[in-house]
Amino acid sequence: MIQRGDTEIAVTDRGGDGPPVVLLHGLAGSSRELLPTADALTDRFRVLLIDQRGHGRSTRRPADVSRSAYVGDVIAVIEQLLPGQRVRLIGQSMGAHTAFLTAAARPDLIDRLVMLEGHVAGDDEPEGPANIGRYFASWPVPFADEAAARSFLGDRPLTDAWVNDLEVAPDGLRPRFDPDIMQAAIAAVQEDRWTEWENLTVPTLAVFAEHGMFTAEQKDELIRRRPDTRRADLPAASHDAHLDAFDGWIGILRRYLSEKFA
Repeated sequence: MIQRGDTEIAVTDRGGDGPPVVLLHGLAGSSRELLPTADALTDRFRVLLIDQRGHGRSTRRPADVSRSAYVGDVIAVIEQLLPGQRVRLIGQSMGAHTAFLTAAARPDLIDRLVMLEGHVAGDDEPEGPANIGRYFASWPVPFADEAAARSFLGDRPLTDAWVNDLEVAPDGLRPRFDPDIMQAAIAAVQEDRWTEWENLTVPTLAVFAEHGMFTAEQKDELIRRRPDTRRADLPAASHDAHLDAFDGWIGILRRYLSEKFA
């Protein structure tokens, strides 16, 4: 655990030899869903995974869910656990947003950046965060058992990640996050961050899924505004491509992380 004020940040060191890699999950997820990604990299890299504040084994109800707080957590992990090293930083969805802002704030700490299904433009749906909060608040928790959770959450790859991460409580199974914290956390992502993006100096790979969250125009704009950005696309994949297009994702990731940069 890394202590930052009143907030504990849980870190999993998956081991491995080689340059350090740090992985960041998305909203309402945890490092657990990225363990297969981590384990696919430990033959070449030392891999650490972070439970972002409000998620997983980190403090469930942090007082601060600003973007700067999330960025500060990542910086603290790197400086305390990987002192003097530059890391390959990888994030999915909101984790990609955190990773990008970390690279923008502290390029001296980041060797290269990978954003899976992430973007830097704000959401033009003002009710988006509230809708997300209402969805998580609609979960009939506690779930009596895993079968009840799967029945409610449906049959999709993300269901496995959510079910596997449920916490055993005296009254049943509960998620490791609270709806209001998720709503507040994602609301902070609403602001456009084009200035930081256009001034970013860290080598970057943007990975998009064919059936992901972003339109063709949104994907193109990200590259147009920063032409040095590399882009890769995963066919037949969803927003959670690390789960439903795993082999393609790992292939792209291993190639990029192993490239030599001048």
